[in-house]
Amino acid sequence: MYLKNFTNPFVSNIIHWLTEMFPCSTISRTIKNKELTMKRIRSFLSEVLLLERSIPGAVLALFVLSVVSMNLLANKSINLPFSWLALDCGIIFSWLSFLVMDMMTKHFGPRAATIVSILALVMNLFIALMLFIGSRIPGVWGESFVDGSETIINNALDNTFAGTWYVLLGSSIAFAVSALVNIWLNWAIGKMAEKNSFGTFALRSYISTVIAQFVDNLVFALIVSHNFFGWTMTQCLMCAATGAVVELICEVVFSPIGYRVVKSWESKGVGAQYKEYRKGLA
Repeated sequence: MYLKNFTNPFVSNIIHWLTEMFPCSTISRTIKNKELTMKRIRSFLSEVLLLERSIPGAVLALFVLSVVSMNLLANKSINLPFSWLALDCGIIFSWLSFLVMDMMTKHFGPRAATIVSILALVMNLFIALMLFIGSRIPGVWGESFVDGSETIINNALDNTFAGTWYVLLGSSIAFAVSALVNIWLNWAIGKMAEKNSFGTFALRSYISTVIAQFVDNLVFALIVSHNFFGWTMTQCLMCAATGAVVELICEVVFSPIGYRVVKSWESKGVGAQYKEYRKGLA
């Protein structure tokens, strides 16, 4: 019945009478649409909670930490001997985020990997807010105790952890876009090469990673580095390409570990309840 969310009996009776008398009216359609929307929201929240319980806690924590660390380290550029080349320290963790995404896509499917990526992005924004609040609390950092430079160093550390709106905005947009590219490209390649082997896992991971990492680096460079750090378009493109190659190398090195973890998930039935839930909705 479409009226179960209305707790007031009098109002419920009136609305029930109106919907019975005028089933095609605007009132009836509004109530039905409201009930349908609420049902979809409840179903989605149930799915998110079930998925969160299905993914091993250590893997989920590692994924969130890699996203947070990647965006925090994006504030620091790397000194390189070539003027046409520029990289930031976020590259240290970005490969790990994409490897975990590949593992989740392989085992739980692209929808689940997308949901977890959005959750990680939301958690990153929450942690960024907490770091900003912490940076505004009066106090002194331990590393600022340098004679004559305490204030300068303390302010620099506060500003580093507080972050800047354009770095946070750029990194969030870049991660969201590249995550979608990585997840759905990985899934599409997996559908075309259905053999469940390390070769297939490596193929889908390597191709999706190098393309998605290029997108991630380029989007961030165009939004942040080009406009606020003064990078040239050549530097932006070279950063995107070089970063993608470096992160692909990391993927090649660590993908055997990721594959073994996924195979252990399969043998132990990790996430079986979530998979059955998704099958029931299909």
